Amino acid sequence: MKRLSNSKELEKLRKAIRDGRDPDKPIVTICGGTGCKASGCKHIIEAFKKEIIKQNLQEKVDIRITGCQGFCEKGPIVVIYPSKIFYPMVKAEDVSRIISETVVKNKVIKELLYVAPSSGERITYEDEIPFYKKQTRTIFGSNNHIDPKNVEDYIAIGGYSALAKVLTGMKPQDVIDEVKKSSLRGRGGGGFPTGQKWESSSKTKGKRKYVLCNADEGDPGAYMDRSILEGNSHSVIEGMIIGAFAIGSNHGYIYVRAEYPLAVEHFSVALDQARELGLLGKNILGSGFDFDIIVYQGGGAFVCGESSALLQSIEGKVGEPRAKHIHATERGLWGYPTVLNNVETWANIPLIINKGAKWYASIGTEKSKGTKIFSLVGKINNTGLVEVPMGMSIREIVFDIGGGIPNNKKFKAIQTGGPSGGCIPESLIDMPIDFDELTHAGSMMGSGGMIVMDEDTCMVDVAKYFVEFNLDESCGKCSSCREGNARMLEILEDICAGNGSENSIPLLEELCEYVKETSLCGLGKTAPNPVLTTLKYFKDEYIAHIQNKECPAKVCKALIFYEINSKDCIGCGICAKKCPVNAISGEKKKPHVIDKDICTKCGTCIAVCKVNAVRVKTGGKK
Repeated sequence: MKRLSNSKELEKLRKAIRDGRDPDKPIVTICGGTGCKASGCKHIIEAFKKEIIKQNLQEKVDIRITGCQGFCEKGPIVVIYPSKIFYPMVKAEDVSRIISETVVKNKVIKELLYVAPSSGERITYEDEIPFYKKQTRTIFGSNNHIDPKNVEDYIAIGGYSALAKVLTGMKPQDVIDEVKKSSLRGRGGGGFPTGQKWESSSKTKGKRKYVLCNADEGDPGAYMDRSILEGNSHSVIEGMIIGAFAIGSNHGYIYVRAEYPLAVEHFSVALDQARELGLLGKNILGSGFDFDIIVYQGGGAFVCGESSALLQSIEGKVGEPRAKHIHATERGLWGYPTVLNNVETWANIPLIINKGAKWYASIGTEKSKGTKIFSLVGKINNTGLVEVPMGMSIREIVFDIGGGIPNNKKFKAIQTGGPSGGCIPESLIDMPIDFDELTHAGSMMGSGGMIVMDEDTCMVDVAKYFVEFNLDESCGKCSSCREGNARMLEILEDICAGNGSENSIPLLEELCEYVKETSLCGLGKTAPNPVLTTLKYFKDEYIAHIQNKECPAKVCKALIFYEINSKDCIGCGICAKKCPVNAISGEKKKPHVIDKDICTKCGTCIAVCKVNAVRVKTGGKK
């Protein structure tokens, strides 16, 4: 690739790329994100390449391997452009027909189409699938049109035009003012106004300044940032360059988990391509502005997602938080002014510059503008990444986009914000999702994780899970977090084991407030949120565990027992054969029984019983 000397050459290249592409030429797009890789997309890609050669279509059909397309539940995903015919869960044996019938003849193969879980309707086009239809994919929608290893794809859809606009016609303060007018708030969890952060750093004097991207995404169930990096790294790079220009920085870092190898690979490739084109490095687009980015791989410590711990880690120190009486914008990395934003925040910047602050501020709520990407996981029909306007209700996300709860189970709660968030009950299902509403409900936006829970979820067990996670990931620097989480976990374990007392709840509440008020960093201060929200909205479950020695959801092993219903049991003996501890006995064709003293409650008998004769009952604590 030839190095671009100015913005005019960039536009000339963009025109040449677009003119060289036939908009009517069939393109087979195959999702190559981590989720679809796990579903076997590698074999699908190979099958398409072989079939295209076999049918001698190399000049007539293109293949594009994209990053994550969002609908992870239905991978491997294949979409045929320009018609947008959508085929989910494609198998290698389907490939020949897709090429012969859909690609060549534009004929739809009905039996391969997506089937709506609620109506059973087969839907042909990507845009008509409810999962996509109610989203506003301003950031994530570009993934479908980009091979993440091909910078020309990004340039073709307008990539780096925002950078050119900034370098040729805007002053640093103009950029900051535009970001401030957009009311963009940081997508990493805290929701701090991005423009205000940039302005603070720009006004602080320093021999050098740093621009950082936080890609240390560690919340259970969250993978939004990873998917942006895998699918469209150039949008993040462009945003970081613009931010660096605005504050006067020449040095950038991205702190990314080593457990994200595909994201690291694609981002590194994008950096090399940007440097080769003169979009990164010395004298960017002939403007005289220098800026480059270094990839720093973190070791997987959850606490390093906290801003000050991240800085410590890059400096080669132990990744633990430090006091924030002095902000990073004034004295951050190696003591120099530093701006740190997360992946999704940086990806928003080119959109704001190109489309304007007014456009961006027209999306969302009064105090939470733009869209937000959530990872929708748990007890939900449509698992995946969803991008929606701020202010969309939980009900719309769970039932309209997510397709509701599997097996017609009842929606119970949704956990947002990861280990720092809280559980929102069914009674608040019409609550709009934005920074302030979530905080008011006792939760938080976090990086965007959403875990859906149904009637079979024990909320005490959920609180125990997140406290255990926070304890494992605590850096141990402050005793309130280190010891407070340990003691909270002990109490929750006692409650789940049927050993709770009347003092358990007051003691939990007292401990939560202590940890919340005295922990050093934001992770410690928010660690009690899962406990506090489950106590607030589901206290009846705690009481049932403590007073009645029952687990209403029939999850806590110490409080349940297995029993075979004699009326339903046909005496086939399969459960007895499969039981790993020989706890089941009975004669052939006669009802069997489970010895409760031997039973380990592993669930094997339930899984193998063909007539659903095994029952789980609560109140098993002796």
